[in-house]
Amino acid sequence: MKRIAALILLASLSTSVFALEPFVVSDIRIEGLSRISAGTVFNYLSINKGDRLTNEEAQQAIRALYNTKFFSDVELERDGDILVIKVVERPSIAKLTIRGNSDIKTDDLKKGLKEIGLTEGETFDRLAIDRVQQELIRQYYNRGKYNVSVIPHVIELDRNRVSIDIEIREGKVAKLKEVNIVGNTAFSDKEIEKGFESGTTNWLSWYSKNDQYSQDKLSGDLKKLQSYYMNRGYADFGLDSSQVTISPDKRAMYITADVVQGDIYRISDTHLLGQLILPEETLRKLVFVKNGDLFNRAAIEATSDSIKALLANIGYAFAKVNSVPKLDRDKHTADITWYIQPGPRVYVRRVIFQGNTRTEDDVLRRDMRQLEGAWYSQAAIDRSKIRLQQLGFFKTVTIDKQVVPGSDDEVDLTVKVEEQSAGSLTFGVGYSQYSGIILSSSVSENNFLGTGDRFSIGAERSDYLTQINACFSNPYLTDNGIGIGYNATFSRADYSDLGSQYASYSNSTKSFSTTLGIPVTDFDRLSGSLGIGSTKINTYAGYTPQPLIDYINALGHETIHTWTGSLSWVHDTRNSY
Repeated sequence: MKRIAALILLASLSTSVFALEPFVVSDIRIEGLSRISAGTVFNYLSINKGDRLTNEEAQQAIRALYNTKFFSDVELERDGDILVIKVVERPSIAKLTIRGNSDIKTDDLKKGLKEIGLTEGETFDRLAIDRVQQELIRQYYNRGKYNVSVIPHVIELDRNRVSIDIEIREGKVAKLKEVNIVGNTAFSDKEIEKGFESGTTNWLSWYSKNDQYSQDKLSGDLKKLQSYYMNRGYADFGLDSSQVTISPDKRAMYITADVVQGDIYRISDTHLLGQLILPEETLRKLVFVKNGDLFNRAAIEATSDSIKALLANIGYAFAKVNSVPKLDRDKHTADITWYIQPGPRVYVRRVIFQGNTRTEDDVLRRDMRQLEGAWYSQAAIDRSKIRLQQLGFFKTVTIDKQVVPGSDDEVDLTVKVEEQSAGSLTFGVGYSQYSGIILSSSVSENNFLGTGDRFSIGAERSDYLTQINACFSNPYLTDNGIGIGYNATFSRADYSDLGSQYASYSNSTKSFSTTLGIPVTDFDRLSGSLGIGSTKINTYAGYTPQPLIDYINALGHETIHTWTGSLSWVHDTRNSY
């Protein structure tokens, strides 16, 4: 058997030249597999039966197998015209345990490890251990624990498996002892640091954790510092440097930020350039700074956002509005220009719903205010999202837009929802001196069979009262939003068994009503209801009060019929935002 290649380490992937005469591969044999299938190896090989194998192709095959990270050793040998591939599989991770952690949940730590390929069932790479330590230390550094130690233990098991035990010693959180801002003379430190998330220990630190150092919090505070100045006229404010020092025991942190305040600038002029689309006087209403005002970056950015929002409402979904300030450092003035690039006007080709495994598409579609085939409108999309959220059927609602491939004036909207239970089932047991044991139950479903219809039925039973109530409503009887509802009630009360101190009679009541809702605007509707009811009273001679008996005798019958009706104007808050 002639050896044609030797072990090549993954770290170096050596390209050494082998003394090999090219040959035609009549067959391929793989040795050393236990967990990995031969088919997996062939998927990564570019060599097939009948191919002519050269040194270069052999090296490429070895590299390809190493890059799978399934193997620690790979060798190619020649047995006649048969190519023999010998591999040594990396061990699999049978068990991964993390102990000693209390500040960060184990599941959260394992998520970070999974991202770097360390999880149960995966192939174990010893080079990943260093990455494991770095990842876990990074997570604790973000929590302000700088004296954390992470000690991994790798235990070899049978059948080429390993168990990984990660021991964590969290240590104590580093506390902020000083926050120094050097160079600020215009404002007091107290004013500037009022909105900071970081700060030295105070009587609320046990709750706010503001004295626990975090790099993310520091970055956010430095941005707030810059905004504080630039929103108050300091257009050329700069952050010269920031230093974070830590005590030798890694328990105390000191932050120093050097700032360059610059001068106060006022607005000298404002301009709107580019393709305005709308009349300039219309756009000017959205400019939130005027001549003579202090430079205010927040107002300048709000102007850009407002113009973009206005353009997005009339179809320009990808409009860009860039603000460019021109500073005159001699006069301390700023000339602001907004460059408007509306881009193509687009319309919505399709609205696609995802995640509604129970709720029918039509239920979502009828609450969409952005229609297919219409011009794109961000306001209509935002209103659609709020309407869907307020249905109560979904935990989350997101609406994303995607450009239609091959078209610059069409987009598709994808409405992604996460469904939640929209019904309830309740049982109740109570006791009253007069009513005895009271049993009650009810079931309600606000998304009946996924249609968006509402249905409920409830019952109550005690020693003297039996009552049943059923309701059904269809908020979209017609496509234009006319809704109808029905309510039916039956109750029977028998007071004859309550004792001689109570009036003895019984009654039974039946009622039915219907409600019709007609939309007048997107936010208001006219609602009318009509109901009919009947009450039958049974009396007992010698026990029922005589005035009640006389009243029934005067009616000539024991049943009293009633009609009810109402008409109202309803402001539908579900549609408003």
